[in-house]
Amino acid sequence: MKKLLSIFALIGVLAFSTTQAYTQDSQGATTEEASGDSASFQQQIKNKFIEGGPTFMWPILICLILGLAISIERIITLNLATTNTKKLLGQIEDALAKGGIEAAKDVTKNTRGPVASIFTQGLMRSSEGIEMVEKSIVSYGGVEMARLERGLIWVSLFISLGPMLGFFGTVIGMVNAFDAIEAAGDISPQVVAGGMKTALITTVGGLIVGMVLQTLYNYLVSKIDSLVNSMEDASIALVDILVKHKLSK
Repeated sequence: MKKLLSIFALIGVLAFSTTQAYTQDSQGATTEEASGDSASFQQQIKNKFIEGGPTFMWPILICLILGLAISIERIITLNLATTNTKKLLGQIEDALAKGGIEAAKDVTKNTRGPVASIFTQGLMRSSEGIEMVEKSIVSYGGVEMARLERGLIWVSLFISLGPMLGFFGTVIGMVNAFDAIEAAGDISPQVVAGGMKTALITTVGGLIVGMVLQTLYNYLVSKIDSLVNSMEDASIALVDILVKHKLSK
């Protein structure tokens, strides 16, 4: 939660800076266009943002900011949740041989990650038999899986909402273009170009948001699948170790 708040604060500062830049650039856009100097890539992006209009470009930018914040927080969390399961299982087996269940629980409690948390829950029910250990691991595994997937629904929402806002801006821009044609009584390119340009810029902005967030979403899903597979394999190995331990007693 603290990481997410920190990321939101950082992106909030960037958004505030962008707001100031928007005001300054909107005032100086005409002068720069008249000068004919080649603008930097960053300046070109700002100019296109201004030309797209704040009505639709700001909601699209907010979707990108929120989607990036959640995605970055999830990436950090999932990478921290990755555990070397082979090493952990070896430590648990050594602890069981030397100090029993309590020593094994000390190992899992001092290890970070969902795999270690599941192992702790299983070891706590070891006195009730292997069957209860398996049930505990399955039940708590579902809880950990839900924690890993937390926030993905919002990223999915912004993936859909960004392009939809872009297309909505396109429709409104086209309507404005036809209103201008009707008012002017002429279909000359100068009359149509303004509204169509605004419409197409909002579409481009929405599609960029969708592509960026979709890439991050697919990475997060693949990372979660990898962690879940690791949790399942490690859980089976833990049960085998406990069976071996009890049979050898």
